[in-house]
Amino acid sequence: MKLLAIDTSTEACSAALALDGEVIARYHLAPREHAGLILPMVDELMNEAGLTVRGLDALAFGRGPGAFTGLRIAAGVIQGIAFAADLPVVPVSSLAALAHGMYREQGMSKILTAIDARIHEVYWAAYRSDDQAYMQLVGEELVCSPEHIPIPSGDDWYGAGSGWDAYLPALQSRLQGIVRGWEAQRYPAAHDVALLGEVGYARGEAVSAEHALPVYLRDEVAVKRR
Repeated sequence: MKLLAIDTSTEACSAALALDGEVIARYHLAPREHAGLILPMVDELMNEAGLTVRGLDALAFGRGPGAFTGLRIAAGVIQGIAFAADLPVVPVSSLAALAHGMYREQGMSKILTAIDARIHEVYWAAYRSDDQAYMQLVGEELVCSPEHIPIPSGDDWYGAGSGWDAYLPALQSRLQGIVRGWEAQRYPAAHDVALLGEVGYARGEAVSAEHALPVYLRDEVAVKRR
């Protein structure tokens, strides 16, 4: 299996290649520089692996939720590659990738993901690891104020994502002691998009290029000022 993945859904910009069980990746924390970084990252990875895009089996991308501009960049880049090489695409939740990174690097199996959605809201989801060591969604992904996030059952949860930085007091008050820690400066990475993309591909979740679309969660993606 040879799969190329990208993620530009947050302040971090990353690309990764999953090659028969191995992953090589590039990652930069570079807000507002994604458009200039992502294609050179992809080229660097492909050259390192000695591959062309026609040698890939599939693509994956962080489909959101996240920053609107970043999501459009990722969708545009992945659609361009997919159309050019006639490749299937696996859309991967940015929140799932965030949770999977915490599991992969730190062994955390119960993750409450929160990405700062601005205007006093968070993109929110709860994830648990399954028997195959991949994160499974508990409930649904949603956007809401930190004061109205759904409270998961049980305790010993761990928080991850920029929402924990922006709205920590409100999240702590709402969750009332069921969280044992958090990592606020944490972002989704293409490494985890690639791993989840492999799983999604095996499950038949790949789509054609024209259906590789962002997921915003919000109905309105712009605010008009009077």
